[in-house]
Amino acid sequence: MLTVASDIEVPARFGRALADPIRCRILLALRDAPAYPADLADALGVSRTRLSNHLACLRDCGLVVTVPDGRRARYELADERRGHALDDLRIAVLAVETDRTCPDAETKGCC
Repeated sequence: MLTVASDIEVPARFGRALADPIRCRILLALRDAPAYPADLADALGVSRTRLSNHLACLRDCGLVVTVPDGRRARYELADERRGHALDDLRIAVLAVETDRTCPDAETKGCC
């Protein structure tokens, strides 16, 4: 059953999805075109098992969907606006000062 995420859940889910570099690479690949898991695994250089776990996370976050295609399933962004959001994030991050890090960078591993 689908439910509508709250205003707090939406950015938290998006942040969870982007917290892992492999999931970011998957989203960027799917922004360009839908893909089959085996092709994504090969393109990203990860095992199919590992890719499957990341795709499950992205599905749970509501960012990707599976589209049945015969005996196979193709993955694509749940909505093309997700691709635009990724582009907007890339632009926002590129605009930050590169000589600054957050105060917690060394202890929390951020920035």
